[in-house]
Amino acid sequence: MSPMERLYEITFRDPPEPQESTPIPLVRVQADEQADIDISGDAFDFVRSIRVYHIQYRQHENRDGDCNRSDSTRLGSYGVQGDYRWTRSNVGQVPAASGLSMPNGCGSYFYRSVFVDWRDHAGNYGSEEVRY
Repeated sequence: MSPMERLYEITFRDPPEPQESTPIPLVRVQADEQADIDISGDAFDFVRSIRVYHIQYRQHENRDGDCNRSDSTRLGSYGVQGDYRWTRSNVGQVPAASGLSMPNGCGSYFYRSVFVDWRDHAGNYGSEEVRY
């Protein structure tokens, strides 16, 4: 049998028995956009260390030789009680751990991602980035 035929045979050999589903209860989400407990103490500094960079940068040289740059980078961060806010930022503020690599000159370049960095409760640095 081909790999596809084997996969099909395995998938449908013993189909799962239908089960009665129980509706999942809805959980209310708070609307005040902050933590529902007091997180202002030092033990919660790791929450306030989380930074979210929404990076949108583009550059190219037009027909006249002018360099056109567009930087719509924003920074998301948490306040004392977990309130979240976005502020304007720029690619110059993005940490070096990001895959963002500004070219020399004005070559055609496009970079879009979400980059998150933080310090854990012990002060260790961590980061993740997703390009899209």
